[in-house]
Amino acid sequence: MSKRLWTPDLPRICSTNMWEFANNAKLPLGEFDYSDLHSWSVAEPGTFWRQVWAHANGIGDLGDVDIKDDLGPAASFFPEGQLNFAENYLQRNDEQIAITYFGENAVKRSLTFSELRLSVGRTQRALLAEGVTIGDRVATVLPNGPEAIIAFLAAASLGAVYSSTSPDFGANGIIDRFSQIEPKVLIVTDAYFYAGVRHDITEKILAVAESIPSIQKVVVAPYDPQTARAGLSSKMTPWLDWVDESNMQQPEFTRLPFNHPIYILYSSGTTGKPKCIVHRSGGILLKHWSELLLHCDLSFGDRMFYFTTTGWMMWNWLIAGLSCGVSLVLYDGSPFHPTPNRLFDIAQETQPQFFGVSAKYIEAVMKEGLRPLDTHDFTDMKVVASCGSPLAPEGFEYVYENIKKDVHLTSFSGGTDICGCFVTGNPVQSVYSGEIQSSSLGLDMQVFNDDGTSAGAGTRGELVCANPFPSMPLQFWKDKDDQLYRSAYFERFPNVWHHGDFAEWTESGGMIISGRSDATLNPGGIRIGTAEIYRQVDVVDEVLESVVIGQNIGADTRVVLFVRLRPDLVLDDELRQRIKQQIRIGASPRHVPSVIAQVPLIPRTRSGKLVELAVRETVHGRPVHNLEAIDQPDALLNFKDHPDVKITF
Repeated sequence: MSKRLWTPDLPRICSTNMWEFANNAKLPLGEFDYSDLHSWSVAEPGTFWRQVWAHANGIGDLGDVDIKDDLGPAASFFPEGQLNFAENYLQRNDEQIAITYFGENAVKRSLTFSELRLSVGRTQRALLAEGVTIGDRVATVLPNGPEAIIAFLAAASLGAVYSSTSPDFGANGIIDRFSQIEPKVLIVTDAYFYAGVRHDITEKILAVAESIPSIQKVVVAPYDPQTARAGLSSKMTPWLDWVDESNMQQPEFTRLPFNHPIYILYSSGTTGKPKCIVHRSGGILLKHWSELLLHCDLSFGDRMFYFTTTGWMMWNWLIAGLSCGVSLVLYDGSPFHPTPNRLFDIAQETQPQFFGVSAKYIEAVMKEGLRPLDTHDFTDMKVVASCGSPLAPEGFEYVYENIKKDVHLTSFSGGTDICGCFVTGNPVQSVYSGEIQSSSLGLDMQVFNDDGTSAGAGTRGELVCANPFPSMPLQFWKDKDDQLYRSAYFERFPNVWHHGDFAEWTESGGMIISGRSDATLNPGGIRIGTAEIYRQVDVVDEVLESVVIGQNIGADTRVVLFVRLRPDLVLDDELRQRIKQQIRIGASPRHVPSVIAQVPLIPRTRSGKLVELAVRETVHGRPVHNLEAIDQPDALLNFKDHPDVKITF
C-alpha cells in the first residue's frame, strides 16, 4: 500500500461542507467513511443533484423531472429547469474584493463584487447594442484577467454562448477554433507578457477578424489600461469606448432552459482539427458546485487561486468560485518570473485557502530545490491542488515536506470533455502518496477490462463512467446526429462513457492513472502506462523533463525515452545506465527503454500536457495535423530523424 501522508482529524472532518451535506441528506458520515455518501449519490442521482442545488443556494427552478433518457449522450438532467448562469455567479454585491489580478509583475488590479456586477451590466448593454441575443457566440482572446470574466458573464446573462482562447495562440489556432462557431463579437487584448517580454498581438487579431466573416465587432481591452487607445487599428474599438463607464445599471438576467449552452471548449486538436465541445449551463453549475463546495471544501468568503490560462478548461473551473461566494486570485504569465518563487509570493500576499497548480509546476519547483515551507507563510492555505497530468509520489511527498505539512493535497483528473473531474480529492479521507483519493460524487467510476467487465483493485484497465451525469457535453458543434460525440465516448463500451485513461484502483480505495490509453506502450504485447516511467525519470536530478513513446519496429514496439537535461549537460553512457537502472528498480525490467535520447526541448500543449502522440507521429514520419495546439511546435523538429531513433521502416 502507498505511504499515508495526511489524515484529517475528526474536528476538521466535522467542519467540512461534505460532512454538513451528508447530514442534511440524512446520511451521516462515519469517522473516515465516504462510501455510503458516494453510493447514495450514484443510486439516487435526481435526489443527490437536487441536494447539491439546495446546498449551493441555486437561483432558478429545477422543475419536476429529474432525468430524461438516462443512457448515453441523450441523457438530460432537469429538462424542465430554468435558470441564468450569470445570475448564479453574481449573487454577491458587496464591497469585498472579488478579483485580485496579477499580470506578471507588470499589472496589478482588483475589483469588488459590486464593481464586478456593474462591469457586467455595462458590458451586457454593449453586447445588446451589437445585436447579441440568445444563442449568438461571443469569443475572446484575453489574458486571465478581469475582462475575460466580465465578458463571459455579460454574454451568459443574455443567453449568448461564450468561447475563449489565450493570447499566446497563433492566428491559425484561433481561426481553427472560432471559424467553426462563427462569433458575432470578438473581444481581445492588445498584448500579453511572458517572462518579462511584451508580445503585441494586434496584427494577429486583425488577421483573425479578416478570416472569420461572422465577426461584426472587434473590441480591445488593453493588457495595461494606461495604454488604452495607443496604436490601435481603426478596425478595433477600445474597451473603454465600447462600454459606458458612467452607466450604473445592474445587469438583467434572462432565465433559460437548464440545458441551454453556456460555453464552447475545444479538444487539444493535436491529432486533427479541434472538436468544439458545447457545455450546458445547469449541468456545469451543479458539477462545479459539487467539486468546489464538497470535494475542495471552499466556503463563502474564501480566496481561491489556480494557475491557468483562458485557453484551458481550468479557467472555467477556477472562475466557478464566484458562484460559491469565493474571491478569485488571478495570475497571467510565466510562473517563474521574475523568480521561481513568483506563485508562492502571490500566495503569501493574498493568502488563498485554495492554491492550485499543475503537476508539471510541482515537478519543476521540486527540481529547483525550492522550500517555501521555510521562506513563506501560508497560514490560510487549506488545500493544494494538482492536475493536468498524474502527480508522481515524489511530488506528493514534496508538497508535505516543502510547502505545508498540514494541508489537504488534492490531485484530480477529468477533462475538457466534462469541464470537471472524474476522480478527485476528498476532505474527509486520508491522502496516500501517488493516489487520487476517490471518485467524484454522483459519478459511477469504474475500471474496465478489455471485455467490458469491471476490474478489481490492482488491475489496470480503461477508466469509464457507468452512469450519466449533468455535465456531459450537450453536443459537439455542428455534429449531425451526435455521430462524433458517440464515437468519442460511447463507441468502445455501449452507453458507458469511455474516457481513454489507463487506470487502476488501489487497496486504499484511491486511483492511480498511468497515462492516456492511446499513449500506453505495448512492448512484447504488455501494456505499460507512461506515467510509471515518468515517475522514475523524475527522480534523476540531471533530467528536467522527459517524454516516452512506443516506436514501431516491424511487428513489435520498442520503448523510446527522450530527455531534456539541465543546461550544459550531455547524455552519456553513464547517465543512460543510471536512468535505466532507476526505471528497472523503481518500475520493472519491462519498463526500461530500449533507447534513451537527448533533446533540447520537449513540446507540450498550451495547458502544459505532454504531446506524446505528436512526438510519436513525428518519429514515425507521419504529419501532425494541428501544430497550433502545441505551445512550441518547432520543438517537434528535435524528434524528426533523430539519429538515435532513426531506422528504416
